[in-house]
Amino acid sequence: MRSVFVPDAPVYAVAAALVVAVLVAWVFGAVARRVWRSRARLGVAISIVISILGMAFGLVLAEWIDPTVHLWSLLTLGLGLGMSVVGIGIYGAVAAHVQHPQRASVAELVRAGESDRVEFKSTARVNLRTGVKDDRMEQVVAKTVCAFLNADGGTLLVGVDDGGTPLGLTADFATLKAPDVDRFELWLRDLLTTTMGMNAASMVQVDFARLPDAEGNDQDVCRIVALPSPRPVYLRPNKGGGVEFWMRSGNSSRQLTVEDAADYVTVSYTH
Repeated sequence: MRSVFVPDAPVYAVAAALVVAVLVAWVFGAVARRVWRSRARLGVAISIVISILGMAFGLVLAEWIDPTVHLWSLLTLGLGLGMSVVGIGIYGAVAAHVQHPQRASVAELVRAGESDRVEFKSTARVNLRTGVKDDRMEQVVAKTVCAFLNADGGTLLVGVDDGGTPLGLTADFATLKAPDVDRFELWLRDLLTTTMGMNAASMVQVDFARLPDAEGNDQDVCRIVALPSPRPVYLRPNKGGGVEFWMRSGNSSRQLTVEDAADYVTVSYTH
């Protein structure tokens, strides 16, 4: 009777099966880390082990269904690969649930100050030195969000100066047809979609909070949360212009050259 685990199977077949199992596990693990990157951190070794265990379970299941099944049959391969994917999926879902962090409030973020994951911007549209709308201010917001997406994620607070004092969004509201948070969010999402694309913009969460300023008056503050992207995000700051790649370097955003961006993408999105 032939089975998946026949004792007289050719040595080369067993060796080939082991190599294939490891390669498939590595590939599935890499894919899973990219897919789950925005929601969970999956270890390389654990991903491979889970994938191999899932594949082993699939082989046992194949033999249970058909004791005469061949090692390289469609049933064996299908169940082995299928259970590997299922195992990685379950692992990612459990990791995402367990690792889900409690989001700090806007007030807590302001008190903690700027860091590699948090940045403050006084305005998103108005240059406070000139008092007029400045497209360069909009591009700074887009570049910062892009850099967070290409790293481990981060939060941008608009309406707070570098020292952590809430300034509000009054100046930015004055540039909109309707001076309110809804119109501001609509403009912001349009900016992100235009400069980075729909997929990248969908990984950005926006909400608002009211914090007291130096005089005790409540001011609107916009929180922009960028999740880590499972794929590289490129910025198109100007219509018809070239693309740029931004990433976080400490507590600042930095543009990479084409060569540096290629190296960064290779290391960050394939391991």
